[in-house]
Amino acid sequence: MKALNNKNGKIVKRMLILLAVLFVIVFILIKAEDFIKEQANDKISLVINNTNVTERLKNELKIDDGIIYVSMDDIKNFFDKYIYIEDETNEVITTYDDKIASIGFESNKLTLNGSTKKTSAHAIKDNETTYLPISEMKDVYDIEIDNIAETKVITIDSVDREQVKAQTKANISVKSKKEGFSRTVDKVEKGESVIVVKNNNEVSEKGWTKIRTQKGKVGYVKTSKLEDIETTREAKEKTKQIDGKVDMFWDYYSQYVKAPDRTGQVIEGVNVVSPSFFYLEKETGALKDNVGDAGIAYINWAHSNGYKVWAMLSNAEAGIKVSSTILNSYTKRQQLIQSIVEKCAQYDIDGINVDFENMYEADKDKYSRFIIELTPRMEEMGIVTSVDVTAPDGDPNWSLCFNRNVLGDVADYLIFMGYDQYGASSSKPGTTAGLNWVETSLKKIIDYDEVDTDKIILGMPLYTRQWTIAQDGTIKDRSTVSMMNIKIPNNVEKQWDDTLKQYYIEYASGKNTIKMWIEDGTSIKEKVSLVTKYNLGGASCWKKDMETSNIWSIIKTELANSEK
Repeated sequence: MKALNNKNGKIVKRMLILLAVLFVIVFILIKAEDFIKEQANDKISLVINNTNVTERLKNELKIDDGIIYVSMDDIKNFFDKYIYIEDETNEVITTYDDKIASIGFESNKLTLNGSTKKTSAHAIKDNETTYLPISEMKDVYDIEIDNIAETKVITIDSVDREQVKAQTKANISVKSKKEGFSRTVDKVEKGESVIVVKNNNEVSEKGWTKIRTQKGKVGYVKTSKLEDIETTREAKEKTKQIDGKVDMFWDYYSQYVKAPDRTGQVIEGVNVVSPSFFYLEKETGALKDNVGDAGIAYINWAHSNGYKVWAMLSNAEAGIKVSSTILNSYTKRQQLIQSIVEKCAQYDIDGINVDFENMYEADKDKYSRFIIELTPRMEEMGIVTSVDVTAPDGDPNWSLCFNRNVLGDVADYLIFMGYDQYGASSSKPGTTAGLNWVETSLKKIIDYDEVDTDKIILGMPLYTRQWTIAQDGTIKDRSTVSMMNIKIPNNVEKQWDDTLKQYYIEYASGKNTIKMWIEDGTSIKEKVSLVTKYNLGGASCWKKDMETSNIWSIIKTELANSEK
C-alpha cells in the first residue's frame, strides 16, 4: 500500500512539473509574441474607422514636417477608386461623395468643388509612387486625422459615421482577441475614454466589446468594465429624393420652340418629369438652355403638382466631334459642369438627366470621367444625376461608348432606353421593343455590367413604327407612329405574340405590305412588370403626348404592385 502511495505521489509530482513547464512555455510564447509584435510595429500603423489597415497598405505612410502623406494607390483602395492623374493639368483628380478636388505637384493649393484654397503641401512623387498630403485634404474626404507619435499610429475617422464612446471602470488590459488568455495590445487606466466599435450594430458580443484606445490601439475588453456608453456623433443619413419607384416621362421638344403649357394637367402616378431644357451648342459645345418664361411656368407647374424636374441635357445638336472635344479635355469638362451647376441653381432644377448619344467608342472612359466629375457637384446641391444608356448590343458609337458599370456605380440612376430594337436604320422590319429583347438587354446590364437593380430605370416607348414593304422585300417606309395615333383597319385582326408580349398586324396596301408591332396598354404593362421582377428603380416613358389616356393608370398600378 505504501509503495502504491509513493507511486501515485510521484505521478502527481510529475504532472505538476509538467503543468509548470507548459505554463512557462505558454508565458514565454505570449511574451515572445508581444516582443515580435513590438519589433514589427517599428513602422507607422494606420487605423481607418477603427480598423487597423496597416497590413493592407500598398505603400508605407510618410510624415514630413508634420504633413501626413498616403500613397495614391492606398487612397484608391480606401477612399476613391476613380482617383487619377490628369495629364492636361498635371494634377491629381479625386472625388468623394459630394466633393471633387484637384491638387498639383508644385503649388501649395487645392481646388475643391470649384473653389481654390491654400494648403501647406502638395502632391509628391517618390520614384514611381504618387503621394497625397491627406492631412491637408480632410475637407475632401470628410475625415478627422490624429497622429499619435507615442505609439506610431495614425487614426483616420470619417465624420459622417456614427461614433460611440465609453468610460473605463477600472485599470484594464485590452486584448487582441475575445479571450482573457490572449495578447495584451494596450493598457487603459480607470476613467479613460475609449471609442466603442460596434459589430453588426451591437456594442457587446459574448460579454466582450471591441474598443479603440486613445493610443490608437484596437482590441477587446470585458463589457462589464465599461460604463457611460453613449453615441457622441450620429451617422449622416442619405435620403433619396424619390420615395419609392420613379414614375417618369421625358417631355421632349426642340430647342427652337417653347416648353409646352401644361397648366391644369395632372398626370396620374408620375413623380418625375424630364423636359429638354439643356443642350450643347453646335459650334462650340457651350451649354445652352431652352427654358425662358414658358420653361419657368413649366417648372412651377411641375412643382405645384409634386413632380421633380430632372432637366434633360442632350448632345444631339453638338454632334459626335464637338462632344468628343469636350469630353477629352478636363478643363472643358469642368467648364461644362460649372455651367450645369449655375443653370440648375438658376432654374431650381431637382435633377439632371444626361442624354449623350452617338459618341466615339474611344471616348467611353472620358464620358465616364465626365459623369464621375459631375455627380459630386450635383450631390452637393441635392440634385439627382441620371444617365441614359442604350442596349448593350455592340454598336461602337451607340452602345460600346458607355461603360455601364461605372455610370451605374457613380450616378444616382442609370436609365436603360429599352428601344429601338428595330429602328430608323434597321435593314429589316421588326418591333420597337419586344419584351424578350428588353429583358435580355436588362439582364446584361444587371449581370454583366453589375449595376445595382434599384438604380436602373426602365425606359419604354410610347410609339411604334409602321413598316411599308415593297413586293421585292425592300423597305419603302418606316414611319414613326405614336401610340395614340395607331390606326388598325377594320378588316385587320390583331395577332398576339407571346414572346414579344405585344400585338402584331400585317395587311396589304395596294402592292405593298404593311407591318406593325403595336405598343399599347397591354405591352406597356408587360414591360413594367420587369420593374417588379428585377426590383428596378422605376420606369420612364419616351415621350409625353404620344400615349393613350390609360397608360399612366396602368404604369401607376404596376409600380404600386412592385412595392408591395
